[in-house]
Amino acid sequence: MAYQQSYYQTTSLPMAVPAKSQHAQYYTPQAHGYGISPPEAAESVTTGSSMTPAYGHSTYSATSSSYAGSSSDYDSTSSASGLDMQEYVQNRFDGAFDPLPLDRTLAVQAQTSGLLNAKHRELLELQQLAQQRLAKSRARLAEGYQDAKEVKRDLEWTQKRVSSMKTKASRKHPKEYKQARARYPSPEY
Repeated sequence: MAYQQSYYQTTSLPMAVPAKSQHAQYYTPQAHGYGISPPEAAESVTTGSSMTPAYGHSTYSATSSSYAGSSSDYDSTSSASGLDMQEYVQNRFDGAFDPLPLDRTLAVQAQTSGLLNAKHRELLELQQLAQQRLAKSRARLAEGYQDAKEVKRDLEWTQKRVSSMKTKASRKHPKEYKQARARYPSPEY
């Protein structure tokens, strides 16, 4: 619905309502980053029967042109019973936050981290030592296999040599061979 000037009739209103332009000075937006409470009432303030304060000789005036105006009217040290809000919040935070458990926890964490790093280094050293020992053991095992093959070859050659000598001896000297065989029986027979 569009606003129409003729909708409101000024003669039928029970009381006079001022236009917005007359009171615009009281409602100008402020560029404060924080809210400022009005100063406490002075001793000259009296209350009437309707429980609203009546300001006498106070410096606070609602009809003043600087109502909620400059920041010099309201100092943060004089608002809220002379208490600086930033200092108050900082003191509350200091009282609520105890850094000692955090410091102890950080110290324990640093010690644990140091121990963990030391154990990790020790494990790496042991792993490297185990790898070196494994490499040496593999080299020894390969050398042992080679030696076993050589011994087997030598034993086979010796066995062939002994059996050829035995057949030669049995052919050249059959009588002595039978006597020696009777005296020292062979495990093969």
